[in-house]
Amino acid sequence: MTDRELCAAGIGDPALRAAYRHCRALNARHGRTYFLATRLLPVDRRPAVHALYGFARWADDIVDSLGTGADTGRRAAALTELRRSLGHGLRHGHSGEPVVLALADTAHRYGIEHALFHDFMSAMSADLTVTDYATYADLRGYMHGSAAVIGLQMLPVLGTVVPREEAAPYAAALGVAFQLSNFLRDVGEDLDRGRVYLPADLLAGHGVDRELLRWSRDTGRPEPRITAALREFEALTRGVYREALPGLGMLDPVSRPCIRTAFVLYGGILDAVAGDGYPVLHRRAVVPHRRRVAVAADGLVRAVGARLRAGRPFRRPAAPRPMPTPELGGSCPPAAAEVV
Repeated sequence: MTDRELCAAGIGDPALRAAYRHCRALNARHGRTYFLATRLLPVDRRPAVHALYGFARWADDIVDSLGTGADTGRRAAALTELRRSLGHGLRHGHSGEPVVLALADTAHRYGIEHALFHDFMSAMSADLTVTDYATYADLRGYMHGSAAVIGLQMLPVLGTVVPREEAAPYAAALGVAFQLSNFLRDVGEDLDRGRVYLPADLLAGHGVDRELLRWSRDTGRPEPRITAALREFEALTRGVYREALPGLGMLDPVSRPCIRTAFVLYGGILDAVAGDGYPVLHRRAVVPHRRRVAVAADGLVRAVGARLRAGRPFRRPAAPRPMPTPELGGSCPPAAAEVV
């Protein structure tokens, strides 16, 4: 986290600054698309987005990457401890866990509903025991906690030009669209973790089951029935992007370039998968670097223009409220919080 971002957000407490920096590092390391888009936000809002992503990344890492060969019991215990730390942090505003400390501060500053974080933790716990989903409706139930709530958490930080409850369904749909894109890209990697996120009834409609996916993964051989199922899942995902699209215009104008850039880049995952012939069981499709640079450059132009026009009326995020804890030798000069 740069000092400019922290000071613009009015974050002076050394422990909080360290916690936010930790979250930013997680974002930069694990979420290249998300991190790139976040750079297009006004500086004072970036720390909050890093805190939200950092917490989500930390929990997801516990589920997927907790040491080599960590069994389900160890992962469940780690998630239980994180849930306990989360509850304490949200109630009292402090925690020894950096990602929880930053998250609790962000939740308080922007008035984010605590239930959204608890729903997310429930979805993470489900990943320890649920290995597939019978129907798309079942998958959407899971994604309420794993993806839709992320969009809802972001909304108070981004701000809206309409009442927040009007924009909420679109923000939730966008979170789902992003995760569906990742599910399509990561079919092979998820299969290696024992999970299949493509609905079983969609697969069965093309004569595909887990065993056929495993065969293709192990042999490296394509299978037309699998390709057909993946193509249908791609079409389903594009439908969710269309569902979410009207929400972009409901955001605070200075936040739109960030979310539009993420919208285009995550949608580009679908283009990369389809353009490569749906080889997701054998290798990960990536958005070409030139495309990422072009989209980011367009986003930057839009961001600058939006900030120049920021005098026009819109519904700003609620004024961030400092946590009710003493500041311990803040690192910002008195006027630094006004930097934009």
